[in-house]
Amino acid sequence: MPKVLVSDPVDQVGIDILSQVAQVDVKTSLSPEELVQIIPDYDALMIRSGTRVTQAVIDAGKQLRIIGRAGVGVDNVDVPAATRRGILVVNSPEGNTVAAAEHAIAMMLALSRHIPDANHSVKSGKWDRKSFTGVEVYKKPSASSG
Repeated sequence: MPKVLVSDPVDQVGIDILSQVAQVDVKTSLSPEELVQIIPDYDALMIRSGTRVTQAVIDAGKQLRIIGRAGVGVDNVDVPAATRRGILVVNSPEGNTVAAAEHAIAMMLALSRHIPDANHSVKSGKWDRKSFTGVEVYKKPSASSG
């Protein structure tokens, strides 16, 4: 059975699914040196954005066949080094699209209602309600509609 190291926090549901086909070890908060020390025992590495998969990690991972990024992008993986070693690097680019869209809408609403400024005002002991009226978003024309 293949051995997988999960080096960043991943939802337990994902661990449970992976455990059906592999031996999974969850070891988060590893230093770069600790990762280099233990990676030779693993066939696969699952990361998020906390782990940096450097040339040193890839060189030490003699059994590594795949590096999976649970999230968008692989900027924390030395992809050229992995490619030279024949290690597949994958990610899940659609994994957080709903969360990202919801966050964008939340930010637009917060800005339209001046929530960051109002929050700062309240925390500093002031409150001038008229300064933070904002605008309603309802039935506003889009930027592209004129």
